[in-house]
Amino acid sequence: MSFLDHLDELRTRLMLSFGALAGGFVVCFGFIAPIFDFIMEPLAAVLEDGVRMIYTSAPEYFFLELKMAALAGLILATPVVMSQVWLFIAPGLYAHEKRFAIPFVVFASVFFIGGTLFGHYILFQVAWGFFANFGAENEYVAFTPRLQDAFGLYVRLVLACGVIFQLPTIVFFLARMGVASPRFLIRNFKYAFLLCFVFAAILTPTPDPVTMTVMAGPMLALYILSIGIAWVFQKRTAD
Repeated sequence: MSFLDHLDELRTRLMLSFGALAGGFVVCFGFIAPIFDFIMEPLAAVLEDGVRMIYTSAPEYFFLELKMAALAGLILATPVVMSQVWLFIAPGLYAHEKRFAIPFVVFASVFFIGGTLFGHYILFQVAWGFFANFGAENEYVAFTPRLQDAFGLYVRLVLACGVIFQLPTIVFFLARMGVASPRFLIRNFKYAFLLCFVFAAILTPTPDPVTMTVMAGPMLALYILSIGIAWVFQKRTAD
């Protein structure tokens, strides 16, 4: 394929991906009430009885619902987006490598959705609870968070977890390409340990060590899981 053909292929894949995202947004906006309750539950769990979050501009609540629908739509459209990613890179693969399309799409989708669920149920609640209780003993202040700020933190942590949880998918692809091997991953575990905390510090939008550690822990677990994936799917001479 020429350079212009690659650009045309990229445009096609992007248009289909954006179409899937738009479809997911429309579907999720139709169910915005339960989605809103699902997202707000950990946000409101740390507030004292009778305390509610605030919004300070008239359109803020409306745009917040749009952003929630967009986030949910992204998660819903993940399998379609991942399939378009595969279709874009597939022309550069050998015939025997193209048969791993379904495992790639399944791995990428499952781990991305699993990462967002980890961010929702564990990481965000740890970070949010840490900051909410940090000044609880001070009698001069009260925690009345702004809704937009709380949701912004929620989105960053959830999407960061979704990206981080793609590590096994990347290792699966590299193992099938013959680039990564379980021996290589084990030999470099000490460097991976350090990089997990470095990436956790970069990706975590909060400076507290608690949130960073909670994010780095699953990264290490995913790295160990990736060693097993590389051992199962490594490229062998018989392939």
